[in-house]
Amino acid sequence: MLNFILRKRQLGLALLVSLLAFSGSAETLKEVAKKRGLTDKDLLAAAKTYTPSGKKDEYLVFSSGGQAGQLIVYGVPSMRLLKYIGVFTPEPWSGYGYGEVEGMHRLKEGMIRGTKITWGDTHHPALSETNGDYDGQFVFINDKANPRVAVIDLKTFETVQIVVNPIFKSEHGSSVVTPNTEYAMEAAQYPAPYSNKYVALTQKNFNEIYRGGITYWKFNREKGRLMPKQSFTVELPPYMQDITDAGKLISDGWSFTNSINTERYIGGFGNGNTHLKHKLANEAGMSAKDTDYMHIVNWRKAEKLFKAGKFKKINGHAVISMKDMVKANALFLLPESKSPHGCDVSPDGRYIIVAGKLDTHATVYDFKKIKRLIDKKDFAGKDPYGIPILDMQKSIHKQVQLGLGPLHSQFDKEKGIVYTSLYVDSAVARWDYLKGKLLEKLPIHYNIGHLVTAEGDTVNPDGKYLIALNKLAIDRFNQVGPLHPQNHQLIDIKGKKPMSLLYDMPLPLGEPHYAQMIKADKLKPVIRYKKRSFKNYVRPGKERVERKGNKVTIHSTAIRSHYSPEVISIKKGDHVTWHITNVERAQDQTHGFTVDTYNLHASIEPGETVTLKFVATKSGVFPFYCTEFCSALHLEMSGYLLVK
Repeated sequence: MLNFILRKRQLGLALLVSLLAFSGSAETLKEVAKKRGLTDKDLLAAAKTYTPSGKKDEYLVFSSGGQAGQLIVYGVPSMRLLKYIGVFTPEPWSGYGYGEVEGMHRLKEGMIRGTKITWGDTHHPALSETNGDYDGQFVFINDKANPRVAVIDLKTFETVQIVVNPIFKSEHGSSVVTPNTEYAMEAAQYPAPYSNKYVALTQKNFNEIYRGGITYWKFNREKGRLMPKQSFTVELPPYMQDITDAGKLISDGWSFTNSINTERYIGGFGNGNTHLKHKLANEAGMSAKDTDYMHIVNWRKAEKLFKAGKFKKINGHAVISMKDMVKANALFLLPESKSPHGCDVSPDGRYIIVAGKLDTHATVYDFKKIKRLIDKKDFAGKDPYGIPILDMQKSIHKQVQLGLGPLHSQFDKEKGIVYTSLYVDSAVARWDYLKGKLLEKLPIHYNIGHLVTAEGDTVNPDGKYLIALNKLAIDRFNQVGPLHPQNHQLIDIKGKKPMSLLYDMPLPLGEPHYAQMIKADKLKPVIRYKKRSFKNYVRPGKERVERKGNKVTIHSTAIRSHYSPEVISIKKGDHVTWHITNVERAQDQTHGFTVDTYNLHASIEPGETVTLKFVATKSGVFPFYCTEFCSALHLEMSGYLLVK
């Protein structure tokens, strides 16, 4: 009965306390509340988020890890951290990026022009979709600093691929998938020449040679891989492309991408920043115009151009020119509030909501009106690159004043209801985009960037929960030095009652940007690997050490509580390939592996084979051991690598 009361939330805390009093526990609850200074509202919030031992969360959140270059997974409503997935950064616990671990180590794939990059700035995760709904199979994540996109297989929650964009020098509006994950989109951020050659930064060169763009990475679901040879980029002007969203249902086959700095401002400071060359600084120079542009791309027509060979190769990558896109009636611009940072398509695909950081309004565009203007070729003009510009007023459904610094929007289950983050106001706005009416605002702590609702960017949002992804924590947690954690705040949005804050969760590793929340029951991860599913699987009894010249191959097994073989002798200068198979079948019976001082580490899950490759550059005696607390005798699970 108590669970029913909490679930329906029909009765107040007074009744809850009365029921507990009847069971003989009320005094304890009152004492705890009094000692800790907890209000009735606090206790109700605690009851809504408390997840008893053994109970599981209804949703999982996949959040970018920001400068940590990782992907973060946590549960809702408990807000319990579950995993950091290594993507662009070595992740020691899983052994990601140490040695050469099959199915995990992808950092070499992410090398750019011969440079190994061991950090990333992850921004926008995108769960794979089928018919516009999350399907729980894959998640994509981008790297803004080093333009790359990674694929994570959600059967194993491991990174399986990293692709490098061969023409971009940075990106931001990524990763976004089309409704059936035909493509993962990656939009450039800071314009730069597509070639890798030096081009002086003059206004003339910036206008004529520097470029933006959107890359459409073809995804092969059966292989679980992006296919670079089947992918292409649509050339765009040197406007700073920003947030991207894919059309769905009525707008399927189209994509929408914000931009800033359509002024094409190139900076107001002199060489070395030694003196002010112009009167305008970057912020003013990039915000001189009243509007910026939304890029509207018909990607199905772009795909036809690509398949017809209407592209040029740059750095081995297919690029479709603006001229050919315009000729094919596949590329358009639409004025939007200046410095926009949100571009979100409604569940039915009809409306696109844009929020401009320097405007107090959110603008709701009607795709039906946009399409009608395109079909009639009713344009307001062209930009300097010959791209048709649609009329802003003829494309708008509603404009709604929300507050200061509107950014991103996510949708509710209830028709017409949307939530928008207000950075300057430090608030979340709940409003009706069909009627054009602000319903309420909830203060958060502090300076919200993105926000996420349960399945809030799919064709079937769940509502229920919203998470404010706040940039600042300030006084919310214990001081841990001048660098504060980020603050993710869980908010109850069920029904038509006012929004209520439930939980503050610090995230202490990197600055998360965007996140997506999926129903937990859509995820079907493997519990253990199938026997002999790895190429170098080592069967018990077949352990051995093989030598061919200075190349040594070790075939080992791991099981509680020993490795076999336990003592291995090699020579200084040997090139070592070490295959280790965890022959356990018990769930979660993971074994770790390291060779002291050789900077090697692996996490070997039940049934998995990992491969470590290294050169024995140091002679001596080197213990190796299981880094996981895998059994009562885990300390005894060790051996010696003897290097003569």
